[in-house]
Amino acid sequence: MSRIHELSDQAETLRSLQEQLVERTPVDTGTGTPPRVFTVTSGKGGVGKTALVANLAIALARQEKKVLIIDADLGLANIDVIFGLTPRYNLNHFFSAERSLVEIMVEGPQGIKILPAGSGVQQFTHLDSAQKMRFMDELDQLHETFDIVLIDTEAGISENVTYFSVAAHDILVVTSPDPTAITDAYALMKLLSTRYHQKVFTLIVNSVASAEEGLEVYQKLTTVANRYLSISIDYMGCIPFDKRVRESVRRQQPMINLYPNSKTSYAFTAFARDLLVLPQELQPKGTLQFFWKRLMTLNPEEIG
Repeated sequence: MSRIHELSDQAETLRSLQEQLVERTPVDTGTGTPPRVFTVTSGKGGVGKTALVANLAIALARQEKKVLIIDADLGLANIDVIFGLTPRYNLNHFFSAERSLVEIMVEGPQGIKILPAGSGVQQFTHLDSAQKMRFMDELDQLHETFDIVLIDTEAGISENVTYFSVAAHDILVVTSPDPTAITDAYALMKLLSTRYHQKVFTLIVNSVASAEEGLEVYQKLTTVANRYLSISIDYMGCIPFDKRVRESVRRQQPMINLYPNSKTSYAFTAFARDLLVLPQELQPKGTLQFFWKRLMTLNPEEIG
């Protein structure tokens, strides 16, 4: 059986187990409230996804939320660069079993905690089940430490992207008005819907010339999705184009710190407020760990 078919079968099993397991197993396995987990992803690179994560994290921290960023682009790290950090260890050291999550965690501005990825190491772009299980186990130990977890995936469609997307509570899809970016965003949602049974997505349109342009992108995607897919796309809003965003990346300081009174920074602050009141599905996936742990420990007879 090919790897993609194996993952598809696992996702199908996950779906069928939800009704059976959620009734007899508490969703919250700790004494406190579990963190809300958002995967931030895109079908195409260059749409400003990582800059969005960095600025959104700061906006959330300013609202007194304890935020963890997971840089899940395991072959091309970006988050630490945007914050001007030089971490000694990264997730590559974790997945090679050299360090724990706590040992590689670094602190960014506003008290944000970051699990940095490694740059230029390709061996972890396809995680095996044992690596995923260890990641979930150690993340579970941080269960009550954070209010919000933001997972910055790599661009495109890969096993890691689908893994982190299915594991999170909410999927934020970032695109731009560029036709190829729109097409790739649709392709990502189609894959997550048809193979992994994800039905709810939240859309953010970056680098727009006007609010009307952002709404037009949303309408294009919903028109096609309504025709061919059974999904819900919620529109969170858009981020105006601002050439100073590139300057902020070059200076390794988030836009919201450099230009706090810009329209773009106001948009990040508004997104943070919206995320905190974003409704969850009536039947949540559970904590970030629970269903994937159960899925990966199934016997072959159960999967079949």
